Amino acid sequence: MTALPDWNPRGPRVRRDPIAAYDEMRSQCPVARGPSGAWTLFTHADVTAAAVDHQTYSNAVSAHLQVPNGLDEAVHTAFRSVVDRYFTRERMRALEPAMERVAADLVSRLEMPGVIDAVAIGSRFAVRAQSMWLGWPAALEEELLEWIGDNHAATRSRDRTRTAAVAQRFDEIIRSLTDSRRKAGDAAPDDVTTELVRDRVDGRPLTDEEIVSILRNWTGGDLGSIALCTGVILNYLAEHSHVQDRLRSGISTREFDAILDEILRIDDPFVSNRRVVTDTVTVGDRTLQAGDRVILNWTAANRDPRIFGDSEQFEPETNAPYNLVYGIGKHVCPGRPLATLELRALTRAVLESTSRIESDPERPPQRARPPVGGFATAAIRLV
Repeated sequence: MTALPDWNPRGPRVRRDPIAAYDEMRSQCPVARGPSGAWTLFTHADVTAAAVDHQTYSNAVSAHLQVPNGLDEAVHTAFRSVVDRYFTRERMRALEPAMERVAADLVSRLEMPGVIDAVAIGSRFAVRAQSMWLGWPAALEEELLEWIGDNHAATRSRDRTRTAAVAQRFDEIIRSLTDSRRKAGDAAPDDVTTELVRDRVDGRPLTDEEIVSILRNWTGGDLGSIALCTGVILNYLAEHSHVQDRLRSGISTREFDAILDEILRIDDPFVSNRRVVTDTVTVGDRTLQAGDRVILNWTAANRDPRIFGDSEQFEPETNAPYNLVYGIGKHVCPGRPLATLELRALTRAVLESTSRIESDPERPPQRARPPVGGFATAAIRLV
């Protein structure tokens, strides 16, 4: 007889207020089984322990190739060494001026004073920033923006046919860009996409499937993520003028980034990642068996009062060592340096072009529907 589920991750209380629902589960049922049989871990300690235990909790959760974070052990290490070269401190420093220009140009075209949807602005910026970084044509902008919306809708639907179709569309875009560079040979543009097409792993050329998977991870993940993060950050600044004032005060880049990370800790739009148990393991008072699916709920872990006290308390420096926004362990998000650069550039551009960022009382922010985090829309007034 199958045990009754402990919770429903798509139930009415989660749809109504996902953060409150996750907080409640963390305190009342920190290791919970859902209707599908998958376990969800909610506490900071359990999520961290699973994320760093690469033997017991496998990242190989998909039937499709996911480079690098859907791989384990030596294979992951080999691909991660390739991917990490694209996000070094030196490369991000060299990219920063161009990223700032993209952000400044976008913000300069906004009507001020006026009301914007921070999520929509984040989406457009993400497409332009990624296209600039990868060397993709500006003509793809509207197609990529449409894909972001379709991808979020497909993710919410959990309809495998629908999500597969959306993924296939994105793969076709990527393959058209990589194929054109292969055909061009030495005449291919000198950009990141061409560099990746010519890259190698373990001494051999990357396969087409591996290149597409890497670019899908970089772009497909980043486009929606930057949009959600922008919505969370600008909405938070609109509601917390003292934090906005702090960012306007000429602080260091290090402190600026720490403040953005803390805002995302409080309202983490990266809700969860999946794992598969490889051996029997006890978590709390529950026993998980080999083959069981596990969901690491980063949003709940990042608000655990045993680590952060009052989870709403804004303490960037104190909370930084425990912040799980970009994950932890060897599978930590490889694109974190780029995401941080993008969010800093856009936030600075908005602050430098305004005197105030305010909430719009006529259009309160609307939460995204799980499993997507953050906001679907976040109207803010730029003054």
